[in-house]
Amino acid sequence: MDSVMPSQEPPVDDKNDGVDLPSEETDGIAYISSSRKHDNIKDDSEDLKPVIDGVDGIKISQGLGLQDFDLIRVIGRGSYAKVLLVRLKKNDQIYAMKVVKKELVHDDEDIDWVQTEKHVFEQASSNPFLVGLHSCFQTTSRLFLVIEYVNGGDLMFHMQRQRKLPEEHARFYAAEICIALNFLHERGIIYRDLKLDNVLLDADGHIKLTDYGMCKEGLGPGDTTSTFCGTPNYIAPEILRGEEYGFSVDWWALGVLMFEMMAGRSPFDIITDNPDMNTEDYLFQVILEKPIRIPRFLSVKASHVLKGFLNKDPKERLGCRPQTGFSDIKSHAFFRSIDWDLLEKKQTLPPFQPQITDDYGLDNFDTQFTSEPVQLTPDDEDVIKRIDQSEFEGFEYINPLLLSAEESV
Repeated sequence: MDSVMPSQEPPVDDKNDGVDLPSEETDGIAYISSSRKHDNIKDDSEDLKPVIDGVDGIKISQGLGLQDFDLIRVIGRGSYAKVLLVRLKKNDQIYAMKVVKKELVHDDEDIDWVQTEKHVFEQASSNPFLVGLHSCFQTTSRLFLVIEYVNGGDLMFHMQRQRKLPEEHARFYAAEICIALNFLHERGIIYRDLKLDNVLLDADGHIKLTDYGMCKEGLGPGDTTSTFCGTPNYIAPEILRGEEYGFSVDWWALGVLMFEMMAGRSPFDIITDNPDMNTEDYLFQVILEKPIRIPRFLSVKASHVLKGFLNKDPKERLGCRPQTGFSDIKSHAFFRSIDWDLLEKKQTLPPFQPQITDDYGLDNFDTQFTSEPVQLTPDDEDVIKRIDQSEFEGFEYINPLLLSAEESV
């Protein structure tokens, strides 16, 4: 089922079992996981010089450039970008690199999307539960965003193996997600794309949210927006009703995600042979009209917190009261065992540590990507001539905290 997106934002794949591949490039920065294993992982960076020479690798501004990185593996791709695993040559640090063709960013709305995602990545760098930005640079044909590499797989990857999680595991992940969402909300950002695929696990088992392609910036207290967008299974009722909405939609999505973790299925699962009931429209009808049925095997506290987040009225939803929303979440009985101060400092032991079986954790990524040749298609000079380079002025960025840390090494 495809994501529902506004015209000013790029489509983001929402499939849980892979990614649409309409071209060489991917939406957002979501990492794509698969249950398939692969052997004999080889570092391809030695083979890359002729490939990079076929691209306009000359940076058009000061700072980092493509020549400063070894390109190791493809780890994701889709309609708007390609995501590569890379190594910064000067210190051997590993990052993910999102590569966007400028020819695909062809109007003011697309430019705004790129700038919003970059800006959210910049702010995310200061939160332990959000994937942050290392640097940005450009050539005449491409934009490059270098971001944190998270190698433990996403929650969808692990849920496919576990089917459902113990409540204490779900509580830990949900609490860390709450901290990440509250961080964004305090900065006027609605995330709008919370789903299992976008919750990554680091090597220690802590979560990191990724993919800011659907974020909305600039909301003050009480401000709302009305854009119809999101991944269908996670879209809040107020969006479907065409109402103005604010941060409430993220807490609804968290309720859906927590239900999936603890019940092992969506709260809106439709099991039927009737093709009329397997449509997006019918799914939206279920979200709007059907009561949420909580499995009886869940605890009273788990049932209560799910009902709180999945309240169809955003004014009554857990987390949505003005001034006290986040405090209401932290004090809820389901989260009472959480030491929020320790959790925010990443001093709480995760309930599960991902298996990292090679130098990069690449067996958490789909072999349809990691088996591809690591290359960028050669530039088309006629296409480059049509690009208005002034649209991308100021795109360059180096995280000052990372820069100072690297210089001190």
